[in-house]
Amino acid sequence: MAKFALVTGGSRGIGRAVCEELATMGYQILINYRSNKEEAEKTLESVRQKGTDGLLMKFDVGNQKETDEILGDWIEKNSDHVLEILVNNAGVRKDNLMMMMPPEEWREVLNISVDGFYNVTRLVLKGMIYNKYGRIINIVSLSGIKGLPGQTNYSASKAAVIGATKALAQEIGRRGITVNAVAPGFIKTDMTQDIKEVDYKSIIPIGRFGEAKEVADVVGFLASTKASYITGEVICVSGGLH
Repeated sequence: MAKFALVTGGSRGIGRAVCEELATMGYQILINYRSNKEEAEKTLESVRQKGTDGLLMKFDVGNQKETDEILGDWIEKNSDHVLEILVNNAGVRKDNLMMMMPPEEWREVLNISVDGFYNVTRLVLKGMIYNKYGRIINIVSLSGIKGLPGQTNYSASKAAVIGATKALAQEIGRRGITVNAVAPGFIKTDMTQDIKEVDYKSIIPIGRFGEAKEVADVVGFLASTKASYITGEVICVSGGLH
């Protein structure tokens, strides 16, 4: 019986690093992506280099019908496999001042993070509850804790997932399932390529932007049996920035 981990937004950046980390732990990886198949295939190749295998899953986590059709169908047809780990990583930034923010920028950011969390997690939960074991890790952001100007939509979306993390952890803790969140600060990825490190590193106690692998290492720990008594927590990976 193969053990699987699902990583949403797994084609690049933190998502790819998480896929690689979970592969080193022996998991088969379901790599979700929305549009960039070329990058998703690079992640799959990297997973294979770690000595395991995976499967590409193209669907928009914010689209419930699409998520049900692709992910729901896989779960239904693979009842002989165990989906033990879920990493809700998919997200998007659409930074703007609130007074200038069009409705579509507000809706898209919340749709992918908040609706995406709901659409994916509710499908995965049933199997975890049946098996009395599971690890759910939600990638949020320092922005969802402290708020950042120009990111009202992004801060709202990540704060919502933090609240959901704490609530769900209480619902299913007795079922052997932990639910935690990891809140990165400034991490070197495609999502932050428009942010100049030199402008911000002076306010970061460690004095630099983080690497995607440094986030993935924390996710790997939370996904392991070593973290069995940790649930409902938000762990910052921010170089000391608060």
